Formats: sequence, C-alpha cells, structure tokens
Amino acid sequence: MSAQPEVHEFQAETRQLLDLMVHSIYSNKDSFLRELISNASDALDKLRLESLLDKDLDVDTSDLHITLIPDAEKRTLVVADNGIGMTRDEVVGLIGTLARSGTAELRRSLAEAREKGVSDAAAEELIGQFGIGFYSTFMVAEKVTLVTRKAGETTGTRWESTGDGTYTIDDVPDAPQGTSVTLALKPVDTEDHLYDYADKTKLRQLVKRYSDFIAWPIRMDVEKTVPVEKPESESDEDTDKAPETKTVVEAETINSMKALWAKSRSEVSEEEYHEFYRHVSHAWDAPLETITLQAEGTFEYQALLFIPTQPPFDLFMRDSKVGIHLYVKRVFIMDDCAELMPEYLRFVKGVVDAADLSLNVSREILQQDRQIRAIRRRLTKKVISTVTEMRDSRPDDYRTFWDGFGRVFKEGLVNDPDNRDALLKASSFASTHSEEELTTLADYIGRMKSGQDTIYYMTGESRQQIVNSPHMEAFRAKGIEVLVLSDPVDEMWVSAGAEFDGKTFQSIAKGAVDLDADDEDSDDTSKDDQEKAYADLLSWLTTTLSDDVSETRLSSRLTESPACLVGDTFSMSPQLEKLYRASGQQFPKSKRALELNPDHPLVEALNKAYANGDHDKLVPTAKLVYGMAVIAEGGELEDPAEFAKLLAGSLTESFAAGSDS
Repeated sequence: MSAQPEVHEFQAETRQLLDLMVHSIYSNKDSFLRELISNASDALDKLRLESLLDKDLDVDTSDLHITLIPDAEKRTLVVADNGIGMTRDEVVGLIGTLARSGTAELRRSLAEAREKGVSDAAAEELIGQFGIGFYSTFMVAEKVTLVTRKAGETTGTRWESTGDGTYTIDDVPDAPQGTSVTLALKPVDTEDHLYDYADKTKLRQLVKRYSDFIAWPIRMDVEKTVPVEKPESESDEDTDKAPETKTVVEAETINSMKALWAKSRSEVSEEEYHEFYRHVSHAWDAPLETITLQAEGTFEYQALLFIPTQPPFDLFMRDSKVGIHLYVKRVFIMDDCAELMPEYLRFVKGVVDAADLSLNVSREILQQDRQIRAIRRRLTKKVISTVTEMRDSRPDDYRTFWDGFGRVFKEGLVNDPDNRDALLKASSFASTHSEEELTTLADYIGRMKSGQDTIYYMTGESRQQIVNSPHMEAFRAKGIEVLVLSDPVDEMWVSAGAEFDGKTFQSIAKGAVDLDADDEDSDDTSKDDQEKAYADLLSWLTTTLSDDVSETRLSSRLTESPACLVGDTFSMSPQLEKLYRASGQQFPKSKRALELNPDHPLVEALNKAYANGDHDKLVPTAKLVYGMAVIAEGGELEDPAEFAKLLAGSLTESFAAGSDS
C-alpha cells in the first residue's frame, strides 16, 4: 500500500448527486443491492469474454461468482466478485466522476416533480432514468470502501469515501483479482426504510426478489448443523445416546441463475420480467411492454425485449446508447449492440442470445454479418407490430408510449423506408378533429370529405401556432380535417414522399389549394371578375416585393386574414430551413407566393388606392401586408425594426388623417 493515501474532491456535479442520494427521497433503499450485484455480474461477463478472446490472459475462470459477506457485529456488508476488475485510472474515471453528465438535469427534473406533488414511487422512477448505480450505496452506508484489481495487473486500488464530497485512493499490492465493495452500514431505521442489511435472511429475500436471474452464482456463507462422526472404537452400547452435532459454515448459492430469455413466457412471472428489465436497463420503472422471441431454423436466436414506461434522460443526446445486450450461447459479448436495433428504436432494452455467432465477433464484423441483419429486421418488425397491437388493445398504455417515444419512433419514417408503411400504421397524430385525442391515419381517411383524395397537414412549432395560422381558415370553414404536426421530425418525413393507403400528403401551406373545385355552389364567373379587378395590383405587388415573394395572387384558402405566404409544392417549409440553418447548413433565401384575400377590407382598400394612382405612397403598406403575413404564420421578420418603423408611420398617418376630418 502507498505510504499516504491521496485525497481527491468529487466534481461539483458528483457532489450534488451524492448530496441527493444521502438526503434522498427514495423509499426503496433495498435497490442498492441490485445495483452492486448487477455491476458484479457485468464484471464477470467481461472477464469471461476477455479470457476467451485473449489466450495470453492468465486468469482462472473455472469458478466465477459473486459473494455476499454480512457481518452483524461489525455492521458491514461486502459484495465481492472475481471478475475483470478495474485499474486505478478506471476507478477515478468511472466512480470519481460518474455523474458528470445529467446531474443538473436530474435536479431540475426532481424540482419540477416536487412542484407537481408526485409520489415517492414516481420520484424513484424519475431518478432511475439517470443511472445512479454505484452511488445508491450511500443511501444505506456511512462509508464505502472499494478494493479492486484488474485481471492481468499486479497492483490493486483502494477507493474510500464517506460521501462528504471527497474520496481517498491508494495502491493495494496484495488485492485479489476482481472487485469488493464494503459498506459500513447506517443504523437500522425502518421509518426511513433502512433495514438490517447485515441480516442473512434479509439479503436472501433481496437476492430472490431482484437478482435471482443473474447468470452467475451469488454465494453467501450459511451455518449448518451436521452430525459428528463417531470413532470406530466407540461401543455399540452408546448408540441410544443423542447423536452429537457440530456447526459448520458452507458457501451456498442463493440465486437460481436461470436465463429468463431461455424460458417460455408461461414459466416466468411478471415480477421476474420487471426485475430483469431493471437489471439490463439500470432503470427503476416497470416496462410498458415485454416482447419475447425465439427463432429456430437457419438462424437460431432468442430475444427478450422491453419497451420502457419512461424515456431516459439521454434519449436525444448524441452519445445515447442502444440498450440491447448481445450474448452468444449465453456468453456475454457486448451491452450496446447498435447493429441489432435501428436508431429510432434506441429506447428498446433487452437481450439477444444468438447461437451461431463467433465469440470473437467485433462491431465491424457485426455490421457485415448476414445473420445480424436478419435478426435486426425481425426485431424491428416485431417491435413495430407490438406498438400497433398496443394502440389497438391498450390505448392508455399506447398514449404513454407515444408521449414518451413518439418523436423518436417517427424518425423511422425518414430513416427506414422499408418499414414506412408499418410505421405510419402504428403512429398517431394530432389533428383539428380533436384538441385532446390523437388520430390514426386510417381514422383520418375514414372521415375524409367526399372527393378528397389527399391527406392535408400543416407543420409548425406548436399546435397553437398551426391552428391559428391563416392557412387553416378555409379548411376550418369547410370542416376539412388537417393533421397538426409540431415535432421537428415531422418536417423531415412529410417531405420524403410518404403515402398511406394510396393517399398522398399535402401541406396546406404549399402549392395551390382550391377547396371550391368540388363545390357546386362556387361561382367561377365571380372568380374571373375578381382576377380581372385585382390584376394590376397583383402585378405591382409582385414587382414591389420582388426581394421577398415569387409572385402575388388571389387566395381561395383565406376567409378572415388579409394575406398569407405559400410555398411551392416541393419547396422547403420555413421551419425546415430553420432546422437546417441551426445545424450549420446554409441555404439561399427561398421566396414564396403572397396570397391575398380579395374579400378582406384591407385588400379591397389597397386595390382602390392603387387604382387612384400615387403608387409610391403604397410601398410601405405593401411591405406591412407582407410582414403581417410572416408574423401570422409564426415566422420571423428579417428586419423587425424596419417593420415597427413602417407600422408606426402608418398608424401616425392614420390618426392624423382622422383628426383632420
């Protein structure tokens, strides 16, 4: 051991998390044991794999196991494994700075949850999204000591902390291979849900509840009473005496070690599935859906997948991980196998156990492996069909799923054209049919007006912005349903040429829309007269606003507003341009058509003023009409100051004219 242990301070975020844990709102402090056993199981998985891949690694893998060592007198509990272990740098990196990302977000989320008065159980599920793992030990321990030695290394490391913001670390020359975590337990306080974790009966209960499925033996010493063998010289006349006994200590395996994915669904309880989900996902919520698959034939594999109830905090982070663990014949290979699940299903957690892959498989090989691609296709279709079934049979659970994962799920409409039809069938959308309820595309089509052959939609930043848009006026007046698409990903997939049930999608803010085409009461003569009456004004406005608009024309989509802007059928929407520019991509400014409502008093007055001449005085008014159209659709003016100046001048002139009269 080094002469003097080094003292380090936790990073600020880690200190915050430690404080949160020590003064936690958790009610279920028992879960710390599951976290430690899961970490130990991962370490054994990794050593087993490393020993198979590196023939020069001198390690004994004949008896890999996890050991629990409670000491009632000393009030300690040791959780030890003889797995892969850690180097000194890994200890500092993984434990000393474990929570550097997400802690601030966690505290913010908890504060919001408290304001809403959530229950303890809901708060636990919220915290579970942030993967606190090792830090859960400070819920039950006054001091935590970790001793570890990496397989193949000669020197171990001791890490120790009381959770007060600092930790010590030093070398341990004689440390055994693997990792042991010693907890100096807090006093029992049942009111605070702190139980006697040095009690073997309690530990046995917790292992059975949380970790019975772990693939490695979890052992604990138990005392047994056994008869004492009599010496051969002892006379037969002593046989009537009570046999002498003695107490011996034996290591006993206290978990069943059964891989749940290898068992039929009827053999596994829902609680066992839930605990296995928490093990593989390191989350605290219960799964919303459990999916089992067993394929035989050319490619043999088993899969046990889960759809979470709550989205993890890193769902939209660049470095978020796919939660699929890959095994080969029950040998752990990797815990983040992105090749088995498309990115838009990255929220799915679980295990795939393939029978025919090599243990020496790499990510590069996986990307080219025909079997992996076949498994991925099957898993993807199964998850999508499961979501569809959930929507049809359990609408409340489906709404929970869609609120949490709908934005991610719809990424597949852009990235997975092979499954686009199935994804559209499984998806739901907001629409003008209902403010609260979502609609399927099949239901939308069932409500379409006679003669309508397209699915109308509009994109925007919020429902309020979309439903209040001038583009919506004629559709609202005629009772035509419009999909309200306010997620950023919606801008992408509707532009990708999607169709559903033979129906195309059409933006109400793009192209020419003539809702009177099928209206028997529409007056074509009146329309022609309006076109002639406004022809000169329209031509002048197109020239005057040429820097901003492609053309000016009369509108059949406006009933209340004076003007709106309309893109070409295949042009980018302003929202999509904004998304691209935010990502660093630059595009030349696109011009859209300015449509005028010929029945609006402002437009009628503008046409009359134009007919009276002095067109130069109308230029500010023309710019104001264009600016109002931008604002009405929720857009951003290029020069707000100029617009404000023009508006102030127009109002001043209007009031001055009124006072003169």
